[in-house]
Amino acid sequence: MSNPVIHAFFVGKALAEIIYEKVEDSLTVALSELGKFDAEQREHLRQFSEEVMARAEREADRSTQDVSTSPSTSPRPQSPSDLQETIDELRAEIARVRAELTTYRNQAV
Repeated sequence: MSNPVIHAFFVGKALAEIIYEKVEDSLTVALSELGKFDAEQREHLRQFSEEVMARAEREADRSTQDVSTSPSTSPRPQSPSDLQETIDELRAEIARVRAELTTYRNQAV
């Protein structure tokens, strides 16, 4: 190659091709790793939610067994006034918890 301009052209072309291949390889690897990470996170989330549901079911079963085997509780129907009283107590408890949560949040800030 006697002409330096032609030589520079081919060197530049080769350089551009190599850079393009390296960028393509790097991008492919990065996207592959991102996809693998996403799949792993989805699997961990699925396992976590299955574990939560299994534990909740166990607790619910245990709770129902405790209620059914407990001699102090008799399965009697609640009268409407008893039911309303229970609802009012639950509402009051929720209000207390909200107030304490607000106090806690204000102290944390």
